[in-house]
Amino acid sequence: MAKPEPMDKQDIENIVSDAIDNAVDFVESEIAPDRIKAQRYFDGESDIGYEEGRSKVVSTKVRDTVRNIKPSLMRIFMSKEKAVEFVPKKPQDVPLAEQATQFINWSFMESGGYRLLHDAFHDALVRKNGILKVYWDDGYQGEIFSYDNLTDEEFAIIANEPEIEILEHSEEVYVETNEMGMEYERKEHELKIMRKADDSKVCIKSVPSEEFFVDRNATCLEDAYIVAHRTEERVGDLVAMGYDFDEVSELDGISSGSSNDDMEIYERKGYYEDDQDESEKDPSMKLVMITEAYMRMDVEGTGVPMLYRIVCGGTKHKVLDYEVWDEVPFAVFEVDPEPHAFYGRSIADILIEDQDAATSMLRGILDNVALTNNPRTEVLDDMVNMDDVLNNEIGAIVRSRQIGSVQPLTVPFVAGSTLPALQYLDMLSESKSGVSRASLGLDPDTLQNTSATAAKLAQQGGQGQIEVIARNLAESGMKRLFKLMLRLFVKNSPEEQLMRINGQFVPVDPRVWNTSMDVSVNVGLGTGQEDVKMATMAQLLQIQLGLFQQGGFQNGIASLTNIRNTLAEILDMSGFHNAEKFVQPMNPQIEQQLMQMQVQQQQAAQAAAAQQGNPAMAQAQALLQAEQIKAQAKMQTDAAKIQAQQQTDMAKLNFAQQSKVAELQMKQQHEMQKLRKEMGLAEMTDDRERDRMLQELYIRQAELMAEEGIALDTARIQAMQASN
Repeated sequence: MAKPEPMDKQDIENIVSDAIDNAVDFVESEIAPDRIKAQRYFDGESDIGYEEGRSKVVSTKVRDTVRNIKPSLMRIFMSKEKAVEFVPKKPQDVPLAEQATQFINWSFMESGGYRLLHDAFHDALVRKNGILKVYWDDGYQGEIFSYDNLTDEEFAIIANEPEIEILEHSEEVYVETNEMGMEYERKEHELKIMRKADDSKVCIKSVPSEEFFVDRNATCLEDAYIVAHRTEERVGDLVAMGYDFDEVSELDGISSGSSNDDMEIYERKGYYEDDQDESEKDPSMKLVMITEAYMRMDVEGTGVPMLYRIVCGGTKHKVLDYEVWDEVPFAVFEVDPEPHAFYGRSIADILIEDQDAATSMLRGILDNVALTNNPRTEVLDDMVNMDDVLNNEIGAIVRSRQIGSVQPLTVPFVAGSTLPALQYLDMLSESKSGVSRASLGLDPDTLQNTSATAAKLAQQGGQGQIEVIARNLAESGMKRLFKLMLRLFVKNSPEEQLMRINGQFVPVDPRVWNTSMDVSVNVGLGTGQEDVKMATMAQLLQIQLGLFQQGGFQNGIASLTNIRNTLAEILDMSGFHNAEKFVQPMNPQIEQQLMQMQVQQQQAAQAAAAQQGNPAMAQAQALLQAEQIKAQAKMQTDAAKIQAQQQTDMAKLNFAQQSKVAELQMKQQHEMQKLRKEMGLAEMTDDRERDRMLQELYIRQAELMAEEGIALDTARIQAMQASN
């Protein structure tokens, strides 16, 4: 075999063009017909023919089932404030994983998360797969301003601002005379500028099924030979992206391609799109076909293929651009995946035959009812007035020459015996889809003739299929979607951002997050129903409150932070996602401060009780305690600030740096013991002098830590102060 050689643009174009054509041929010949049929049946159509004058009704099992499943899926995925959580792999990833979870869930909802999931779930239920595309948009927002009569200084100030782009500039020079009679020149500037504001962000887009293609051998996105997204773009939009106008304006659009694509669009929208060529009036508004192909290719000739993003234009797939890419930017949602195949089954695929059978039986029942209520009539020719016979008016008279000339052709009513068969078909459809009246809580027999526990068990048992569908959607598309968002933020975020977490604004720097963190989707499966979980959380809250009331801060099991988290979880399960409106933020640092304040208050109360017999001494003691509390409060505030900075710095340290921190902390402890011996803190009895020496110790220790270049261990110092 010949050694690989580097490829030129023409080689790449030949390979990509052939791969795109094969993928399009596979999808449009093997997959598109099923999707078109599924969409037709969802819209209430059927392939069963009908006779003129007979019933044309169609059973809408596909549409009814899909509409019943979607509310359950949306409730499962959207009832939690955090649809997805990132799971840390290392101890130092714990605070970063919480930040990433908060920030990316917020970003997802800001991008229209509800509608994106609704569209993806709908496409997966009806058209086999739901596709979401995730990409980074380096956009900006611009505002245009005009200025007149600017001096040189004013012009320099405006023009030197970094976010300013000068669009137009002109200046006029005027000769004027000052008070001394001397002439001088004065300039006036006219300026038109655009003030740009960075608007770069992660974008998520729902991709129509007919725009997405893979090769026939693909089983997933990772092993696909080619993954392509084909759409139409305006020439003006492509020029704004940096492409040459003359090159893209000559490209053709999708309309000259296959007809299956048009059929899918028609079935999805219910109408054909306008084929009017806008280029006749404005060439920049012409629609051209653009295909983004993601393929692994050995362009450099090294023998190791790499993933490339290749942008092709027109039906000939002319290569406009190509570059090395990190990963395929699509998340694929499936409700019933088929092992070892890319395309599985949709709910529509499963229920199409049942809809045909139910349609045929329903038409027969309606025809029988109609013929029973309005039977055909036997008449003797030339013995009756035919106009009277054809008149269906109630109570109308039929004129005849002989009695008995008009006889009804009695049709027996057999629809009643057919109803059980129709109910049997409904039961089969319910068992396939998991959507039944029992699972929805609408079966009167289940509600009236059984106990509450039995009714609940019947409802939960009927929801098994929906839970499997939810888990398939979570594992297939939801995890990949949030992993893509995480990697895009880590790679492209230009700077730190402020985000509100637990009621406090904290700096969030996505660039330090670990992109290999695992993803856990909160779909609420396997953990019981919402009322059971609510009851469990309420019971847990009572246990925590009892432990805290008995043992206080030192109970060792339930802290104020644990209790606050339980309250926030109960509010979240009740639908109130903003817990800060009802309970104050709580963390270990705040809890430590509250504990120290409680200890100080107890000491003050004891001292006041001991000095009740001596008013002068009691007043001096009160002043001493007030000064001590003020000094301690200041120390705690400073310590909290340093502790917050320490957490940010520690997250950025690697393993070697953390080892150095441990070594320096041992040195710090040794130095502290030495200082304590020198200062003789244990022998001091005066409270005011003791506080002064403690603050000197704190300052000395901060200087020591600053010299070594590490963050201050305030928690250790506070613990030593409390022990004294």
